[in-house]
Amino acid sequence: MTVSPQPRATPALLLIAPFFLWGTAMVAMKGSLDHTAPLFLATVRLLPAGLLILAVGMVMGKPQPKGWQSWAWILAFAVVDATLFQTLLAEGLQRTGAGLGSVMIDSQPLAVALLASWLFGEQIGLWGWLGMAIGIAGISLLGLPDEWIIQASQSLWQTLQSWIGLAPAGQVSLAGLLPTEPWLAALFHNGEWLMLLASLSMAVGTILSRYVSRQADPIMATGWHMVLGGVPVALLSWQWETGATAGLTATDWLALGYASVFGSAIAYGLFFYFAASGSLTSLSALTFLTPVFALLFGNLFLQEVLSELQMFGVALTLVSIYLINQREAIAAKVSGDIAPPLSSYDSPQKRSDLEPKESTTLAASQDSHQ
Repeated sequence: MTVSPQPRATPALLLIAPFFLWGTAMVAMKGSLDHTAPLFLATVRLLPAGLLILAVGMVMGKPQPKGWQSWAWILAFAVVDATLFQTLLAEGLQRTGAGLGSVMIDSQPLAVALLASWLFGEQIGLWGWLGMAIGIAGISLLGLPDEWIIQASQSLWQTLQSWIGLAPAGQVSLAGLLPTEPWLAALFHNGEWLMLLASLSMAVGTILSRYVSRQADPIMATGWHMVLGGVPVALLSWQWETGATAGLTATDWLALGYASVFGSAIAYGLFFYFAASGSLTSLSALTFLTPVFALLFGNLFLQEVLSELQMFGVALTLVSIYLINQREAIAAKVSGDIAPPLSSYDSPQKRSDLEPKESTTLAASQDSHQ
């Protein structure tokens, strides 16, 4: 009887790499935005990176997409994850800080978890949802202004005091907890809503990548979706943005090159390759690391100062990632069962349990790509 070899866990540094590259690329882009236009910046992140991925894929002997279904899925992937996401990201980043912008985008693991649970049957469980809640709290502390958090906390505390009879009800109002029209207008003007829309685009794109991987090689599909999605962005930039390159310095070109090669080609290539073969919930949870890297390097290069609340947010973010990625092992220990040998991301056996609707098709697709 032939014994199948045990699957090897993906190295942690390799899993973390896309999020490190995205966080540092966000800082690089923010430093260059003062000298260029947002759509040109999005074009630089898409077209050169996509062509580079395609070139690497051809050198590796990866097959080209075949059939109208493959190209239809790749085109949908391109519109959502390339054209919409990169355009909203570039426009939003121009109106907010690198750290705050990353926070707004990286709230998308919650949307990915909900969609993956609904579409693929991924089990999140109590510890997973607890990790999600802590992660959202962590990135909120990382990105939201301290005065917002302090004011909301004070209003909430006063409200709780009135409810339990420690303060007169007449002295407390819920108005401090509710947004006003100028606050909402300020959010949109400053780019936070654009960043939230970008996060939803990325979440849908992450889900679409699973369907795309059934029809085409993940590496080639990633390259083609960036090229096809980058063409309309380039046309819009050419039509609306004049002199986008006139103010760029040598340092700016180096930063844009880093954002394109490392923050797009390598980061997206790794991310969607992992997304095609593992738990989307666990992988997307690592996205909480992106604002951590963005804030740390923003502090180093852009003098964006980290407050005590933000440092606490970093700690909460790390706790949330541990809870989400180890949710099955924690649940097994609490219930007294034997913990699984690998995390939910790396174990094919666990993936087949998590994704009963597509396990056979996905496994056959993965075998054909290897």
